[in-house]
Amino acid sequence: MRVILTMVLIVSLLLITYILLTRKLGLAWLTRLGLHIVLAALGIYVVNFSGLLTEAYIPMNPATISTVLVLGLPGVGLLLGLKLTMF
Repeated sequence: MRVILTMVLIVSLLLITYILLTRKLGLAWLTRLGLHIVLAALGIYVVNFSGLLTEAYIPMNPATISTVLVLGLPGVGLLLGLKLTMF
């Protein structure tokens, strides 16, 4: 089983490398990704330190930032709603 998973990983890495080299994507996608990560962290930071909801604190960790990164600013609302209903 371990050999099969290693082979799948190697094939995946080779295909990703092939796509990156043949598509001429450049480094613009890294800039956009970095900008989106900063904006996601900024959205969480604003909710945490705005003082509007003192009982809600959303920790900044990879899971919460990834949620906001994928969902955008509605992701902050989702995390805030989860925090208020669960705890």
